[in-house]
Amino acid sequence: MRRESHEGQEVKMARITRATPHLSIEEVKKLVYQEPRPLYRQRWLIIYNALVDPREASEIAKHGGTTVAMVHRVIASYNRLGVQAVETPGKGGRRRQSMSLQDERALLAPFFSRAERGEIATAGEIQRAFEERVGQPVHKSTISRLLKRHGWRKPMPRPVHPKADPAAQEEFKKTLRRVWRRRSPHARLTTTARS
Repeated sequence: MRRESHEGQEVKMARITRATPHLSIEEVKKLVYQEPRPLYRQRWLIIYNALVDPREASEIAKHGGTTVAMVHRVIASYNRLGVQAVETPGKGGRRRQSMSLQDERALLAPFFSRAERGEIATAGEIQRAFEERVGQPVHKSTISRLLKRHGWRKPMPRPVHPKADPAAQEEFKKTLRRVWRRRSPHARLTTTARS
């Protein structure tokens, strides 16, 4: 929008950003100070600024420590929807889950009980049961994340050969040191330096 000043010069007018008073100024101010989550606190601060002192979005953004686009987005959605526009589910979370946590627990329950009895439950069996439940194939990393989410890990004993002789291994370690000292290039240097 443009208008002419009293001197005849053309002056650019800025749009004033205003918020619809869905809540009173005192209620919004209270929400600014009491909101523990920074994202929502910032949204309420933008709305508070637009209610108390309507001005350009760039000024509100400067005082709120945010971008002009965010000011426009927050005010437009607040004017349309009211408090629901600010109190959104937020960022993060499991938005693309195949099953809820309760369904996952129910799926894993028989495998947990088998493991408690000392039987082995493999990831392949769990993956087949999972795929059957959701009706589509899933990657093995999905099953790994599922097991980690429910506190499962894969404890394995150290690999030991059934015919291993600990005494022979200890004897080998002792003789290996003597042989290594004789063949080591550093050992030759130290012996020739002394003579």
